[in-house]
Amino acid sequence: MTAATAPVLVDRIDRTVVVTLNRPEARNAVDTAVARSVGAALADADADPDVWCVVLTGAGDRSFCAGADLKALGRGELPIDPEHPERGFAGYVSHAVSVPTIAAVNGTALGGGTELALASDLVVAAEGATFGLPEVSRGIIAAAGGALRLPEQMPRKVAMRMVLTGQPISAEEAARWGLVNEVVPAAELRDAALALAAQICANAPLAVQASKRLAVGIVDGGVPAEAEAWGRNQSEVEAVAGTADAMEGITAFVEKRVPVWQGR
Repeated sequence: MTAATAPVLVDRIDRTVVVTLNRPEARNAVDTAVARSVGAALADADADPDVWCVVLTGAGDRSFCAGADLKALGRGELPIDPEHPERGFAGYVSHAVSVPTIAAVNGTALGGGTELALASDLVVAAEGATFGLPEVSRGIIAAAGGALRLPEQMPRKVAMRMVLTGQPISAEEAARWGLVNEVVPAAELRDAALALAAQICANAPLAVQASKRLAVGIVDGGVPAEAEAWGRNQSEVEAVAGTADAMEGITAFVEKRVPVWQGR
């Protein structure tokens, strides 16, 4: 496999590892290979005492991440690493690591893309980037942390509007409500994310990592305070997944038509 065909690229810049979702032709949608590679890169970075920060971004300028790869789902592939399902969507959203993470969001971050941003410690976005959880418009729920974390990281009424309507917001609005730390011109996104990483790396790494563990609530590689919420999340996923509306949402999306909901 060459760098051009690898599902994920991993580069080292000083003390920072840059992890790039490398499927621009699929809007960097996540399949099993992507999840496995991202999860491994994050675990390797967390275990390396010389890595003090991680930046997650997407190849191209069209999309940071379009969520799960629906074609792969159709083949029975889940957007998780089957050997490490505890790491969650993309090997990232419930992968508790001590090393700080920065999402550098280029283009659209819808569904799983927004959930990757929510799972990151900091977010830098390009002008023109958008964030949203459109799952309800497809008969499903934002199950990779979206419905759980958005109301925690934004004002509740703003978050609930996004969760219940499925409508996206701009990078500028996301910054206004605290979901994004900084909005920069698209051409400056990578440099801005690396500059933020450099500010983190200028500090004592063990103190930074201990501070993150305290702030996030990481204990022994997990976040005990989130366990109950993830359990409720899974129950709701299972309740919705088998409904007629869930099937209609996927079918309508594939057929490029407006879904006809039945409430069952």
